[in-house]
Order: sequence, then C-alpha cells, then structure tokens
Amino acid sequence: MEYSQLLSQQFNIKQEYASNIILLLDDGNTIPFIARYRKEMHGSMDDQLIREFAEKLEYLRGLDKRREEIRSLIDAQQQLTDELSAAIDKAATLSELEDIYRPYRPKRKTRASVAKEKGLEPFAIEILKQENGFDPAKAAVNFIDEEKGVATYEDAMQGAMDIIAEQVSDNAEIRKRVRNLTNIYGTVCSVAVDAEKESVYTIYYDFKEPVKKIAGHRVLAVNRGEKEGFLKVSIEMDSERPLNSICKVMINGDNALCADIIKEACTDAYQRLIFPSIEREIRNELTDTAAENAMKVFAVNLKQLLMQPPVKGKTVLGLDPGFRTGCKVAVVDGTGKVLDTAVIYPTHSERKIQESKQTILNLIKKYNVDIISIGNGTASKETEMFTADLIKEADHKVYYMVVSEAGASVYSASKLAATELPELDLTLRSAVSIARRLQDPLAELVKIEPKAIGVGQYQHDMPQKRLGETLDGVVENCVNSVGVDLNTASPALLSRVAGLNSTVCKNIVAYREENGAFSSRSELKKVPKLGPKAFEQCAGFLRVPESRNSLDNTGVHPESYKSAKELLNILQYSDKEIKQGDFADLQFRVKQKGTKSLADILGIGLPTLDDIVKELSKPGRDPRDELPAPMLRSDILDIKDLKDGMELKGTVRNVIDFGAFVDIGVHQDGLVHISQICDKYIKHPGEVLKVGDVVNVKVLSVDPDKNRISLTMRF
Repeated sequence: MEYSQLLSQQFNIKQEYASNIILLLDDGNTIPFIARYRKEMHGSMDDQLIREFAEKLEYLRGLDKRREEIRSLIDAQQQLTDELSAAIDKAATLSELEDIYRPYRPKRKTRASVAKEKGLEPFAIEILKQENGFDPAKAAVNFIDEEKGVATYEDAMQGAMDIIAEQVSDNAEIRKRVRNLTNIYGTVCSVAVDAEKESVYTIYYDFKEPVKKIAGHRVLAVNRGEKEGFLKVSIEMDSERPLNSICKVMINGDNALCADIIKEACTDAYQRLIFPSIEREIRNELTDTAAENAMKVFAVNLKQLLMQPPVKGKTVLGLDPGFRTGCKVAVVDGTGKVLDTAVIYPTHSERKIQESKQTILNLIKKYNVDIISIGNGTASKETEMFTADLIKEADHKVYYMVVSEAGASVYSASKLAATELPELDLTLRSAVSIARRLQDPLAELVKIEPKAIGVGQYQHDMPQKRLGETLDGVVENCVNSVGVDLNTASPALLSRVAGLNSTVCKNIVAYREENGAFSSRSELKKVPKLGPKAFEQCAGFLRVPESRNSLDNTGVHPESYKSAKELLNILQYSDKEIKQGDFADLQFRVKQKGTKSLADILGIGLPTLDDIVKELSKPGRDPRDELPAPMLRSDILDIKDLKDGMELKGTVRNVIDFGAFVDIGVHQDGLVHISQICDKYIKHPGEVLKVGDVVNVKVLSVDPDKNRISLTMRF
C-alpha cells in the first residue's frame, strides 16, 4: 500500500490531501508554510497534525528501508522463500520485522549453537517431527560421541532441547502471542531495594499495576527510582497461559514421548529466552509511550507559556533573587532596552534592607516603573515579601509578578547574551531576561533551549533528541503564528522563522545595521544567501510596520497581494481607505458579496480568502492579545497564613498528568490533583486547564514543614 493511502487512513483525511502533503514536504516546504499558506492542498490541517504526519511518513520510509535490508540479508543466506518474502511485506511495525529476521540474524555463541557443533541438530529435528513410533530415548544413543563432548544420553537430550528452545524463541508467531498476552495479563511490579531507606519513591516500595492500565507518569517514576537505585522493577505474569499458547504451536502430533521433551524445551525457552526479552521490549514500549505523552504535555505547556499575553509598553524592573551574592536588578523600558542596573541585599542586615528599599524606590521614581518582575528561584519568597512591602511606599501604583526564571542562567551565560548585553556582568543579564520575559515571553524565551524552560515532567528522562525536535516544533509554531517584526527581531527570534537558518538571520541583521530599517518585505530579496525558496517560506511570517504597503504588516503572503488588492477593488474601497489600511467593515462587505462567489472571481480557495479577510480586518494583529492578561499582585501571603477552606485566586504554572500546580502568591505552588479539578471525569488535566490560566481555588490542606499545599477547584 502506498504511503498516501496508508496515511490518509491513519489521519482520516482524503488520499488527495495526503499525496499533496507528501509532495509539499519532499519539495522542501516548511511545516508552518504548508499549514498556513497551502490550506487548500490539505483541507486546513493544523501544523501539529502536519508535523505528526511528517513523523509518521519518516517512520514508514524507515520501515521500508529496513524491510529491504532484511530481505537482502536473508537472500544473501540463500534462505529467502516466497512465503518469507510475503511475511516481510506484511510486517506493519519494526518489532514484527525484527521478529521475522531473528532466526537469520548472526548469533554469538549460545547453548544451541554449541549443541549444533556437537552434531545434535538432526536429533532435535527428529524430535520436532513427532512421528508415531519414534522413541527419543533410543535415538539419543546414536548421538553419543565423547570426542564431540556428548558423553551420555542426558548430554544428547539436553543438547537437543537447547536447539529446540532456541527455535521456539526465534519463532515470530510465538513471540507475537507472548507479547500480546503480556500486554493483556502482565503486571508492572516494583519493590524497594532497601525498605528502611527513605526516598521520594516510598509509594513504589510495594507497587503493582497492570501493564495495560499503568499511567505514563508512574512508568517514568519507577524507571527513575530504578535508575537511582531505590527500586527493583519487573513485569510479572502467570506462565500458564503463555506456555499453553507456545505448546499449541509446537506440539502437533500423538507422540507423547516427543511431546514431553518439547514441552520441557518450551518451558526453558519461555523462562530463559522469550520472557526476559519480551519484558525488556514491553518496558521499552511503556517508556517510549510514556515519554511521548510526557513530551506532548511538555509541548502543550510550552506553547501556552510562550503564547502568554505580552505586557506591552510598560517599564519593568527585573529582580533576580539571591542570598549571598545579593539580588540583581535591571530596569528596561517598554521596548526592552536596558535603562539601569544595580545589586541590592534585601535578605542581609536591617541597614542593607533599608538601603535596598531606597535603591528600588529611587529607580521606580526615576524611570516611572510600572511593574516589578521577580524570578521564582532561590530567595524568591524573601524578595517577594520585600517587594510587596516596599511598593506601598512608591510614589505611584506599582504591581509585581513572579515569573519563572527557568533558563535565565542558561541565557545569561550564552554567546547570544554576551552579544546582546556585552557591557553587563553575567549575573545582571539574568535580571534583564527576567524583566523582558514579563514584557514579551515569546521574544525572550526563544533565546533559551526549550527543554531548559521547565514546564514539563521528567524531561531529563526523555530521549533528548526527540524532546528537542518536539519542543523546537512548538517554538517554531508559536513564533510563526504571532509573526516577527523584521526591523526589531533578534537573530534568535529570526532563526525560528520558517525557511531561515542562522547564517541568513545574521545576514538580515547585518543588512539592517548597514542599510537601516527594511522598508518592505520585498527588500528581503537583497539579503545575501536569502534565495527565492527561503523568501517564499519566510515572507508571510515577517512583519514590516514601517512599509508603505499595509499588507507588509499582515500575515497575507506576498503571493496573495494581487488577490488582496483585487478584493479591495471589488468591494469598492477608495484609494484613501486602502492607503490608511482602514478595513473595519471588510467582513460585512465580504458577507454581502458572498465568500464563495468572491473566491471564484479571485481564483483562490475559501481558506485563503478567509485568511486574507482576517488579516486585513486587523492588520498587525497579535493573537496573544485575545488571551486573558497575566495576573499582577500587590501583596503577599505566607504559607503559615493559609487555612483550610480559604478561597484564593491563582495562576496555573504547570500542567502534568496527575494535576496542575497553581501559584497562589505564597512562593510555594499548590497542587490541584486531577480529581479536584472539576466535577466531571477527565482523562488529563490539560482538557480543562492550561499554563497561564487564572483560576479560583480553595485550600484543602497545608503542610508547612514539607512545603505542601493541596488545593481544589471543586466548590
């Protein structure tokens, strides 16, 4: 079956769409470009679905490559039959293919290979034939040969059983049956290596859960416990079912003497060869599935964090808290330009606290600071208490917000930070990053490796290459859905635009510095090494607010400018209106004329027309502006102030498999368990909550000693 047919079935789309996506991908088009500007060719699939499609296509191509490798390897051994070739063609997964290849794979020395060297293979074959009247005990005598190391009847019998056991283990049908049975009836078990030793894995010291039911986060937890030496993990299953299934395949005659020997060999094959191998496979599959799901959660959380509404046009004072080395301070204006920096010591002596307070109050007054952005790391609680106290004395209303400082130290030590802020000490760069990530989370966080941003679970246990690819895809999607100002974007931000690589990004910035601001999108074509294909892919995602052509500040692709202008002429917009870019009633006029007839006149698809209309209606639109604004605070609570039943407002900081962590302004985030999120049954907290949501919660319980807060949203 060809790829387009298979993928159209898997993704439940027309085969024509599947064929088109394959052609577009093979032609070097980026996923954001395909998703945004080729909607007619794939039925308006979103970029995430197209990304999954591309991954599946790559898997299928890899599968076919391995299929041909295995076919030629078996053929080289002159053992390829029509039946075997058909089985290779039919295999739908890599594990099925490897099961078929297993008997032909070159083996290191095994008990079976030693027995074959001793000349016992013909004896094993005779036993497997199970012919009536054949007596294995009598036949064994013929194979006794002291020179070959077969000294007794028992040696001959054991060698034959070793050969049969390996043959059973290499049988693809048997392995498939055992794998299926283990998936259905197996149990994941973990026990403590030392039950007396305290650890975070205590709940897994005597733990059992069916393979088919175990949640991904528990798989990752027991894996980590095992890796750290606290747990011994295994898969357990009653052997009766699989052994019966194996014997049904292997025993097919009425010779009871042969049947007994084969049954013993099957038991040995199952216990020594098959089950340990299947156990490893299933644990790997469980881990892969758990990791894949965890990466999806991480990706969703990251997208929601990156798409947090920017706090535009505000002067922000960033605080990077610390004890011994003090708290680093940076003031940035509404565009992110650094105005001032300082170091204060709000956790030291009373004199230092007063000096620190005066320093901040002076900066607030001098630069008319609107908001203070506080990093949530070491000394954050103390810094927040200090801030909540001092802003009461400010000469105007000032709010504060605690932001995640995950990755700030990674950024401050990077080459990028050294290039952007060469005059600043490494520690002060973190304070700048903390201030800017409140102003525009997306523009600042793209400078940091996505997995360092810290909105996932068990991210260090994930396959790092795969995690990086997944999260890079999220960042790319966010940047391209918002759009990038060509004249202000950093190289880090530009590098996330579809079709641009690091060399071209540096060339764009160099061109900008040498020639001044870009006056149009088409001027991009003058940038060295930015060819026609790169221009096609990136142009629609770059904005030029300074351009005389208002379309250059929209998501309308240059290839659709002609259609956009024709549309405005058909709808009788005047030259003055077009020049001003004032199309407030555009959707009303389009509706009056009829979208279908307009699309036909313009010779474009309905999705493209809809996109043009949306973009012209709100030029320079930022999709993040439509989301609720972040929650700013002007006071603080201590964990000791919390009482059971207290109702509070908080911000969701992280969504994980078993619940969500909510910042309620007491430094320690509270946990809303999945069972406490809503009254209806949900499979995952992400169905209801997302990072950045402002929610009402009630305190269920507080444990100040362990810094644990349990919350509910069901009230």
